[in-house]
Amino acid sequence: MTTLAPSPTTLAPTALIDSDAPAVQAFAEQHAQGATDRERAVALYLAVRDGFRYDPYRIDLSPQGMAASTVLANGHGWCVPKAALLTAVCRSADIPARMGFADVRNHLSTERMRETMKTDLFIWHGYTDIWLDGAWRKATPAFNIELCERFGLLPLEFDGENDSIYHPFDKSGARHMDYVHQRGTFDDMPLTQIVADFRTVYSGWLPEDGATHSSLEGASFAQDVEKEARA
Repeated sequence: MTTLAPSPTTLAPTALIDSDAPAVQAFAEQHAQGATDRERAVALYLAVRDGFRYDPYRIDLSPQGMAASTVLANGHGWCVPKAALLTAVCRSADIPARMGFADVRNHLSTERMRETMKTDLFIWHGYTDIWLDGAWRKATPAFNIELCERFGLLPLEFDGENDSIYHPFDKSGARHMDYVHQRGTFDDMPLTQIVADFRTVYSGWLPEDGATHSSLEGASFAQDVEKEARA
């Protein structure tokens, strides 16, 4: 765990971590409840984790599609924009926060995803790094509680003291998530690099040159996972 103190940029709005957007500020004001920064950060984490459905099929890699406020508008998101939203609402609540990224081997994928992506390796998985009580704490708000309950996953809890990262196994003991490579932390979302790497690694996911939307957007992630869970 790094103890490097936060810079002013970890409280500043950006185009993608748009903590100054009125909807983001209103969300932070509503949900940042508690007497301490730790309590307020935990409340914000739960509000982002469970208030917005995880959906890796509906990906829009345009700047507008990846902005934190867009998750609020859509009611859903995947790991990177949901982490951007948690980062933004923490900043709006005057809690220093930044984005962190890792490559993970994700065992919560569907046959459709595996066929499209040609891999179960998810590069640039996003989480939020939050400065609390003199240290940076990892918080991963991607999987909403309903998804975890439906598909037998252990929900990720965040207490503001311990890192909240994916569990290696699900409730049944099956492999769930492996961290392959840590990419580090960033005061702003490195969208240009994310898009470039996605185009290289996931040529079937973004099939057309210049496309920003996932080719899976017309399908239902929840229905696909539920169908495979019953099999």
